[in-house]
Amino acid sequence: MGETINLTASDGHDFAAYRAPAQGDRKGGLVLIQEIFGITPHIQELCDRFAAHGYETLAPAIFDRIARDASFGYDQKDIDAAVECAGQSGVEIPMLDIQACVDRLAKSGPVAITGFCYGGSLTWMAASRVTGLDCAAGFYGRLIPDHLDETPKCPTMLHFGSRDKTIPLDAVRRTAEAHPDVKVHIYRADHGFWSDRPANHDEASVEKSEARTLALFEAHMGGAAT
Repeated sequence: MGETINLTASDGHDFAAYRAPAQGDRKGGLVLIQEIFGITPHIQELCDRFAAHGYETLAPAIFDRIARDASFGYDQKDIDAAVECAGQSGVEIPMLDIQACVDRLAKSGPVAITGFCYGGSLTWMAASRVTGLDCAAGFYGRLIPDHLDETPKCPTMLHFGSRDKTIPLDAVRRTAEAHPDVKVHIYRADHGFWSDRPANHDEASVEKSEARTLALFEAHMGGAAT
């Protein structure tokens, strides 16, 4: 369904982004942020999934600043390489690429952001730092509890798994207590419950969290076609 386009951040960095056009009436734009594995077929499928609900979706290749076209598998060697890329990328510089995506989509209407794992953390940061966002939904961002001094500037929802060993429940509770205006949902699931990895994927949690996320989009993006 989608295509790869090129965008330019405010610092002059050119990067790729997967774009999935909205199906049917366009309800708004969505920036979808990758896991540590890059713009994989799975991330493209998620873009297509949200596009099917009426949201033009852009997934920026966050790692293009480090290695062009970086995409990793799930064996230990690739996981180690992906973690290294994410460590080099950090959580601040990617805001420039996210801002470029928001600016592109905002020309046609309201814009939301979502992200998974590493992308969930970037979603949290973007909700606080990027301008032009109407709402945000982050999934199991491990770094969120380390950045509770950030304050979202738009309505924000977070999704976590109760069986996620990388994000202890006490850290999730601290997040909810520090930001009572943020809707925090917990599912009986592991880390990466939207992942295409069979050991992590939990369809019941996907369905519940997707319905809540789409309701957030509808509430704050107006559902108006553009």
